Amino acid sequence: MMYTGRSNIKIFSCNANTDLAAAIAKNLGLTIGQSEVTHFSDGEISVKIDETIRGADVFIIQSTSQPVNDNLMELLIMIDAMKRASAGRITAVMPYYGYARQDRKARARDPISAKLVANLITTAGADRVLTMDLHCAQIQGFFDIPLDHLVGVPLLTNYYREKYGDDLNNFVAVSPDLGSVGRTRAFATKLEIPIAIIDKRRPKANVSEIMNIIGNVEGKKVILVDDMIDTAGTITNAANALKERGAIEVDACCTHAVLSGPAIERIESSAIKELLVLDTISVSAEKKLSKIVDLSVSKIFAEAINRIHEGTSVSKLFD
Repeated sequence: MMYTGRSNIKIFSCNANTDLAAAIAKNLGLTIGQSEVTHFSDGEISVKIDETIRGADVFIIQSTSQPVNDNLMELLIMIDAMKRASAGRITAVMPYYGYARQDRKARARDPISAKLVANLITTAGADRVLTMDLHCAQIQGFFDIPLDHLVGVPLLTNYYREKYGDDLNNFVAVSPDLGSVGRTRAFATKLEIPIAIIDKRRPKANVSEIMNIIGNVEGKKVILVDDMIDTAGTITNAANALKERGAIEVDACCTHAVLSGPAIERIESSAIKELLVLDTISVSAEKKLSKIVDLSVSKIFAEAINRIHEGTSVSKLFD
């Protein structure tokens, strides 16, 4: 079914990132649809849709960030409500996809929770998913419905190009681990700077140990590149190690600022001069350190939503 004209597109938001949802709607020249997502006294989630959506092209904006399970259930229940109210098409707009790190069996008898979440979203009634920088790109294959995968690197590189200009000749892009090499290479290619790689061994979950640095960082300014920062152990250990190996300045950037547990204290006391993040996850006021700078993804999501609605290519956003 082809959706034409703006009259039947509707943007709804759950509670995870209402500021981003409002900014996306504003970029589209729309207002957020009328709905309520609340909790009963026993913790169950209640969803009320307060306007007609029959036949509409509906986009539900919800990052499944902390509290992950509440935000995921809000999304699933709202999708179900939309489906039962005869929405024409339902797109789950998930700037941040929770459970993405549980994408394979790392040990015997492990679950593959990222696949389970994909099944839940599809079973709830979503017709399409729009997300950004999945922790593992292969998660796209977990869905039996179309998934559009946006990337944050162009936003990050544009910021550094405008900030540093010709001084970028003195910079090196650094991957904090082997898993981020592809992302860091794409970042470095856009800025036309060399890369270095940190090879580390992780003895247990949320604990990282720096081993060695592949590439030259001595006398250079460096930018650490990752898709997400959770407890910040990896990124801060990397920053401190780079400083010890002769880097004169360390910036860091990521798409998803999860920032759980001791993350803020670690970042504050680390060698990181500035941490650049995108607003796929709402960062609370108490977590907004002076060294954290955030950029909005609202324009790129608004453009992607418009292209999905009009039935035109989303991939051209990256040409």
